[in-house]
Order: sequence, then structure tokens, then C-alpha cells
Amino acid sequence: MAARPAQPRTGDADASAPRRPRLVIVTGVSGSGRASAMRVLEDLGFYCVDNLPVALASSVMRLATERDPGLRAVALGIDARERLFFPQWPRVFADLERDGFHPEVLFLDASDEVLVRRYSESRRPHPFVTDSGASVVEGIRRERLALAEMRERADRVIDTSALSVHELRAVLTAAMMGAAGGAAMTVALVSFGYKYGLPVGMDLVMDVRFLPNPFFVPELKPLDGTDSRVREYVMGHPEARRFIDEFARLLGFLIPLYRREGKSYLTIGLGCTGGRHRSPTLALELAHRLEGEGTAVQVRHQDITR
Repeated sequence: MAARPAQPRTGDADASAPRRPRLVIVTGVSGSGRASAMRVLEDLGFYCVDNLPVALASSVMRLATERDPGLRAVALGIDARERLFFPQWPRVFADLERDGFHPEVLFLDASDEVLVRRYSESRRPHPFVTDSGASVVEGIRRERLALAEMRERADRVIDTSALSVHELRAVLTAAMMGAAGGAAMTVALVSFGYKYGLPVGMDLVMDVRFLPNPFFVPELKPLDGTDSRVREYVMGHPEARRFIDEFARLLGFLIPLYRREGKSYLTIGLGCTGGRHRSPTLALELAHRLEGEGTAVQVRHQDITR
């Protein structure tokens, strides 16, 4: 869903009232990188409290503000094992709002396949596997059901499936600091393959399977969309050039409107069959076009090595 950064409330307390720090609730599915995200936010200057019992949220915010009146930003990490939080979050948020804090929700997600692999590698039990006969897949399913309403409420959903720790840092910095500092919008272009499923957290998705597929050209099949030979093949078709022209024109219309609504981070998926040839080529071409027009762009190829 679209990001909804917290906006100043003109009808809140008068100018003499103490300024409240920015509050970000960091949560998401287990194994999606919440702990890593908290470390990034701490490096960005957030006062971070992880694994916080939900009943203490308002108390921690009041205490932190009293001890440090100059505190600018707080991040509270809520683990999926804090199960009391999720049925009670409307009340918790109402309490925070009453105290003058306006919580933003940062929700971290990842594909089921990636989550299963991460749990297999870590050898840790999934927190929602409570009976011996249940699998990690069943635990993930239970957790997604429990978190569905919170994910829908989230101001930002970040898919960490294909992100390294360094890429997560870049994405979080752009998403969180851009909104706070009034920076220009950052556009993330994510190439992917439909055969592996639609990535989570996309704001816009374009299907580029209408273009001829280099996969069926023997000399191009082992290459990928970052290779100049694949680029020449894909962009040699008039439809590809027309697509870049038209889509860049559409984004030139949309980006100022999204920015006006307070959105600082726009994630666009470009999908072909396997995510190896056409979508990476077009993501790079579109990035070059947008950067030439002054837009900050990040490119991620989710399935290019599969």
C-alpha cells in the first residue's frame, strides 16, 4: 500500500507545548530483518528500544521525552512474539495519540521461500510453531494471519527478500530520513520474475512480458539484462523504447502528486517471466531516464541470478 508518512497536525497542542519526538513502530514477519532495521535506525540517530512489552509503549515515550527534551526520533521494535500487541494495537495507538505521539508503522516482510530458507539456515524455531507437528511454513502462515491487520495499517512496507544488509540500510535511509527531512522522492525500481511470484511491498507493478524474450535466443540465454548484448536486443524493439517513453511520462505526472501527499519512497516492480533479461534491462533504462530528469533512483534485481 502507499506510504503515509506522519504529517504535522495543525490542530494539535499550541506552540508553547513541548515538541514530541517522531515515533516509528518497527514490526513485521519473523525473519524479515527487524533486528537489522533497528540497528540501522539507531545509526540514523533514533533512540531505539527493541522487544518492548506493548503495555510500556506510552510510559517509555513519556519517560524518554522527560529525560531528554531534545529527543527527535524514537523507534520501538515489536517482536511477533509480543502477541498481546497485535489484538490491542488500536488501544495502544489511541493511548499514544492521546499523549501527543503520532506513531508511524514500518512493516518488514519477505517471501515465504526466503523466510523458510532463513529459518533453515539459522536452525531457530519459528515463534508461531507451537506444536510439534507444525512446520515452518505453517508457522509463517499463522503469523501472516495474525499480522494482516497491522500490515494493512503500515505506513511503509519494505520487502527484504532480495536485500543485503547494505541495501537495507540504503532503503531505510531513503525511506525514513527522506520523509523527515523533506528530501525529494526516491524511486526504487525492482526487476523480478513472475514465475517466482510478485514481490511484496510494491506501489506500482508493470508487466513487460509483451516484449520478445532473449531467453529464446541461444547466444543471449546465458546472459542477463545487465549485459550490453541483451540491452541491444531488448531495446532494439520499438515497443521497448515506446514503453520507456510512455512510462517515464506517466511517472513525471505521478511523482509530484505522490510527493505532494507526503510520500517519500515509491517502489515500482517491473516483471518478466524469469526476471533475468527483459525486466532488468528495462529497470536500468528507466533508471537512466529518471536520473537524467533529476529523480533519485535505486535499482534492485530480485531474480536475476536464479
